[in-house]
Amino acid sequence: MSAPPTPSSRPTVTEREARQVAEAAREQDWRKPSFAKELFLGRFRLDLIHPHPLPADEDVQRGEEFLAKLRDFCETKIDGAVIERDARIPDDVITGLKELGAFGMKIDTKYGGLGLTQVYYNKALALVGSANPAIGALLSAHQSIGVPQPLKMFGTQEQKDTFLPRCARTDISAFLLTEPDVGSDPARLATTAVRDGDDYVLDGVKLWTTNGVVADLLVVMARVPKSEDGTGGRGGITAFVVEAASEGVTVENRNAFMGLRGLENGVTRFHRVRVPAAHRIGPEGAGLKIALTTLNTGRLSLPAMCVGAGKWCLKIAREWSAVREQWGKPVALHEAVGSKISFIAATTFALEAVLDLSSQMADEDRNDIRIEAALAKLYGSEMAWLMADELVQIRGGRGFETAASLEARGERAVPAEQLLRDLRINRIFEGSTEIMHLLIAREAVDAHLSVAGDLIDPDKTLSDKARAGAQAGVFYAKWLPKLVAGPGQLPRSYADFHPSGHQDLSGHLRYVERTARKLARSTFYAMSRWQGRMETKQGFLGRIVDIGAELFAMSAACVRAEHLCAEGDHGREAYQLADAFCRQARIRVEELFGRLWTNTDDVDRKVVKGVLGGAYEWLERGVVDPSGDGPWIADATPGPSQRENVHRPIR
Repeated sequence: MSAPPTPSSRPTVTEREARQVAEAAREQDWRKPSFAKELFLGRFRLDLIHPHPLPADEDVQRGEEFLAKLRDFCETKIDGAVIERDARIPDDVITGLKELGAFGMKIDTKYGGLGLTQVYYNKALALVGSANPAIGALLSAHQSIGVPQPLKMFGTQEQKDTFLPRCARTDISAFLLTEPDVGSDPARLATTAVRDGDDYVLDGVKLWTTNGVVADLLVVMARVPKSEDGTGGRGGITAFVVEAASEGVTVENRNAFMGLRGLENGVTRFHRVRVPAAHRIGPEGAGLKIALTTLNTGRLSLPAMCVGAGKWCLKIAREWSAVREQWGKPVALHEAVGSKISFIAATTFALEAVLDLSSQMADEDRNDIRIEAALAKLYGSEMAWLMADELVQIRGGRGFETAASLEARGERAVPAEQLLRDLRINRIFEGSTEIMHLLIAREAVDAHLSVAGDLIDPDKTLSDKARAGAQAGVFYAKWLPKLVAGPGQLPRSYADFHPSGHQDLSGHLRYVERTARKLARSTFYAMSRWQGRMETKQGFLGRIVDIGAELFAMSAACVRAEHLCAEGDHGREAYQLADAFCRQARIRVEELFGRLWTNTDDVDRKVVKGVLGGAYEWLERGVVDPSGDGPWIADATPGPSQRENVHRPIR
């Protein structure tokens, strides 16, 4: 056997090179229709989501049977207070979930899994996440981004036969991309995988490896050097399935966080770890594309748990506000508190509508849902955090008090403050809110860049720009006139959303149609005004995306209400909730439109430069810094581990 190759140093990457890596990894084509993509282009394609798509009867039966078993397990076997106290999910709980088949929910039955649809997988995550969010994160990291999903989409038959049965019943998997100095900029990835005969040799350090402490199988992203003699592979960021027990794999730390105390998240070092080439997922250089494609539906697991959180917030708010009296009546009847309860109820309804609609579209695979899933993650994580914050406020001092303290003094142990801590990470997990804004914005303006991108690309020649100008002229000559008028201006449009005796939702859909056209006009105006500088206007792009998220949620809420009404399942109440949500959302949308052009973005940039330049250091005087010593970013130099291996497989 030849000597192991020497690992390379961290690559130096310019801003432009980093953008090129990200652009190459994204899915380039739109082979299927997308409701959200059309929405950002000013086209309200209600026909893509209405009538509401429905699961097959056999999928419903299989899903409901599992949910019943899972509910019983959650009620009898899971003690969230114990997990919070011990900062660990008990081994017998994890073993019980394995026996129940919860680790194989998304794995096909021919590999020993349950073969649940995305809809029921998400319902299961919402349920188990309400028992304890760390368990939801455990199951989600294993199936949504761990070994099963990438292999399902990109694995060879041999890989599926080898690993999927293990993932379905016995083994836990984790996904390893982030590094101490690499977050959402994978172009700087430093972990290497160097070809050596029939193996690759891995070297590097991975951070925030959810499930990594207890995992048996790892999906690892590593940089493969390009073959210099032309006889090897193309190189680039590549995905591998790695046995966690392999020689040279060391879990150096189990990380602790402000929330999700039961999370088995760590730091993993690879030192000359040999991985068979047969365990490479897809070709060399396809790792980021595999990761992003996996996340197209994998991101739906996070809003699923946000929906569960909203449902629990509503339950506690209802029960508490009915018994807590102030000034002669229940606090719920005081307008200041009642508005918060209305927000929680309406928003929970809308989040579930967004989740179920996106999940069912994922199951049917008729539409491209990359934007819908990203919007669901973005919107769900932000709104769930707000709902939990409002619940803490409704509970007052008891909301700030821990469940253990409440129980110790004889009151119901309501973990409201824990939920707030547990939910906070969702605005960072699987793409922070800021990154999600940029990712969605890039997809939202894809049609513009495909016809006019060369006009604002400084590296393009004059002939390229001339050709792009001609293409853009043809596109905009057809597109812009369609943004002037539409069904949203006709008073009888969408009349089937105003059944007798119910709230009128047709007006909200007319508003969505009109506002989608306004949103598209605003985007076009901004591109005309800033051209190549558009990508630096992150505040503007974020507001554009937030408006689109509200419009998508309004559409989903109305469609869900109409569906429930047609099914005779709480139709009147659903219409009331949809109406309340849409009225609340419209206020937020109008505020966002106002802030598109009237904001402090320019002033903020000047202040930031002053802060970084030390101009305001005098403002920091008068306090002490309780932070400990040490570097801001831990050293991740490749080499043998100097620490104890805290890897803890569960058997």
